[in-house]
Formats: sequence, C-alpha cells, structure tokens
Amino acid sequence: MDIKLYNIVAIVNDGYSDVVMDIAKDCGARGGTIIPANGSVTADAMKLYGIGIHPEKEIVLILVKEDIVQIILDKLYDKAGNGSDAQGIFFTLPVTHASDNLLMQYAPKENN
Repeated sequence: MDIKLYNIVAIVNDGYSDVVMDIAKDCGARGGTIIPANGSVTADAMKLYGIGIHPEKEIVLILVKEDIVQIILDKLYDKAGNGSDAQGIFFTLPVTHASDNLLMQYAPKENN
C-alpha cells in the first residue's frame, strides 16, 4: 500500500484545540489527538515576538493524506495562527512507517 501520510502538529493556547479540529475536519481530516502541554520561553523571545506567552498549551496531532495537508495548514494559519487568540504554531512530519490497521483506514475503498 503506497499511501503518503503526514502528521500535522498544531500547538495552540489552552482552549483552542476545538478550533483546530473543526478546521481540520472541515477539510477532510477524520480526527486527531489532543495532548495538554505547558510551554516555556525566555524573556528575550517574548520581547522578540512582542506577544505575551501563555504557558498552558494544547498539542493537536492530526494524521492526514498528503493531498489535504496544505489546505489544512492554510486555514489553520488564517484562523488559528499568530494573529489570533489561539496563537498557533503549525508544522508537519512525514509518516514513514505505520501499522497496517492505521493504513487500512486511508486505503481506497474497493467497489463490490
């Protein structure tokens, strides 16, 4: 099975994971995993970016097929990025190996 999957990682302020998941699902993602987290940053970084840093974060992991990665990222940047209250940071990681039961979820459906 040759399916290209990517893990979209979204790090947002606490309470904004639902915004991320709604955007991703509207673009075709099936779901994701939300992990509570705490951020840390130096005072120099706060001055550099000119924003207050909220230590309470949520990390959202969303596994998607390659064809919708950029669509999701564009909408995340627009709706939950640095200019929003979510102050999101987003990046992707290629999935090079996955269990068969996971890959089966993304395989094309056969017509019977």
